[in-house]
Amino acid sequence: MDPLLLTLHLAAAAVFVRLFVLARRIRGGPSGPVRDVHEAAFLAGGPGRVADTALAAMHLDGRIVIGGPGVVAVVHRIAHDPVERAVLDSHATAPSGSLRALRLAVMTHPAVQEIGDDLSARGLVTLPGPRRTLRRWCVGLLVGAVLLFPVGIVATVAEFTVLGPTVPFFVKLLPLFFVCFATALICGTTYTRPVSTAGLAALAAYRSAHGHGGVNTVALGGIRALPDRDLFERLRDAARPDGPVRGSRSRTGSPYSSDTTAVAAVVMWCAGAATGGGDGWGSDSGSGTGSGGSSCSSSSSSCGSSSSSCGSSSSSCGSSSSSCGSSSSSSCGGGGSSCGSSG
Repeated sequence: MDPLLLTLHLAAAAVFVRLFVLARRIRGGPSGPVRDVHEAAFLAGGPGRVADTALAAMHLDGRIVIGGPGVVAVVHRIAHDPVERAVLDSHATAPSGSLRALRLAVMTHPAVQEIGDDLSARGLVTLPGPRRTLRRWCVGLLVGAVLLFPVGIVATVAEFTVLGPTVPFFVKLLPLFFVCFATALICGTTYTRPVSTAGLAALAAYRSAHGHGGVNTVALGGIRALPDRDLFERLRDAARPDGPVRGSRSRTGSPYSSDTTAVAAVVMWCAGAATGGGDGWGSDSGSGTGSGGSSCSSSSSSCGSSSSSCGSSSSSCGSSSSSCGSSSSSSCGGGGSSCGSSG
């Protein structure tokens, strides 16, 4: 039975090497500090938190008015950064000034999506494609470790039958089982988070330096931290996935959890060509609300393959019949769908 034991060890070693390569790919980038409040918001809550931060900031200083029931009016067309310009530009396309439509349009706007691309290039967030691939390998290793039990029992019985009393093969497999089991658990919990270890450290440093004052209240604490309860309720209702935006279709996708008490309708981060492509931001299950008129990313971002782009200015994301042509069959999502897979 020694050849079988050697074969199992070699197979485990090959899996460990593959996990190491995937982990290094996920954790790539030079790292660095968080540069502004919108990067902090993206790290803390994804594109949804960025949109909420910009909307809250513009409402609180009087440049826009978010009234009931979820209607936005522009008072002063003044923007201090690209995300706030995205709010003003997207307002014209929001049906009747709908806050829900405006929020989704901002989340899918290139100005917000490019924040994720830049954070990924710096190693602060992880590309969803390699992250999902690594998760599958970790699950496979965990299943393989469990399957060592029946293999060990059968081999032990056969060994006793042929060779008589000896060290049970099952006992010989125990070290390999524990190593595989521990590696799968550590790998699955440490290297499959959307925000890297460097990203968590950078976010903690930003929180320590800037606290929760002003617009940082929403960026770091979410809309629950807003002292204006009317604004909180309107942003919360805009994020709820309990109904599609007018002119849009809902899809099953991979949302990053938002700042509401319910599971939120959240748009994916569609990683652009500069970072190698991606297929979503956050967990790999759930549903989101697509915005039929919102593009998934900039027209120059590739989606899965070089021949299919995700979200050019003339094509809408979130259509239930459009796919991105990647090997993983991920869809080119606007509201809650994902965009390609690099893994």
